Amino acid sequence: MRDTFNKMIGRTRYVVFRLFLHLGGGEVAPILGVLNSAGRDAIDVDGDLEVLGEGLVEISQTLLQYDEYWLSAANEGDVFFDEGEAGDYVNELFTDSAERYLSEPNYSSDSGSSDSGLNEPLSIPITSNIIVMITVAYEGEVPDLETDLSNIQALKEGLKALINLHYKHRLKAIQVHFSPAQLGDELTSDQLLQYYPELIPL
Repeated sequence: MRDTFNKMIGRTRYVVFRLFLHLGGGEVAPILGVLNSAGRDAIDVDGDLEVLGEGLVEISQTLLQYDEYWLSAANEGDVFFDEGEAGDYVNELFTDSAERYLSEPNYSSDSGSSDSGLNEPLSIPITSNIIVMITVAYEGEVPDLETDLSNIQALKEGLKALINLHYKHRLKAIQVHFSPAQLGDELTSDQLLQYYPELIPL
């Protein structure tokens, strides 16, 4: 009822949305390359929304290409008619995602050091589990995101809707976290259950 009334009086509708997607299997490691590249670009441009949106499009397209490896998912969100309240909720979700297990990449490490790698094994473990957490804020209404995405077809439509939001210039905030954030870290099935309890099998 409140939603309808606010539409009638012309108030802007803001939606804050978060998606969790768990991919599993021996072939999922290349996704980490796409995610880390987008993360570095985001830091380089200091949060420029257009560049962040291009990264979101690339990530969403990559996830769609890897749909055979989707194992579980979850989504949540809320509607606001005050931009400040929406921003507060974005920050709350950002903090929560960043504190999840192994979700903080280290882009500042100096990989060019002459000593780096001398004592490291020649082969590093490749994780068979990846969690991607996408948080966005947008203006208006997107039915394909404002629904339960814990089935494969709905999830595909949701990722396509995220791509469209960028091209329609309706995104107000974009954040992407992922675990493990660095090659060599592993995310086990037990850790998935412990740190990402909201996931629903697809």
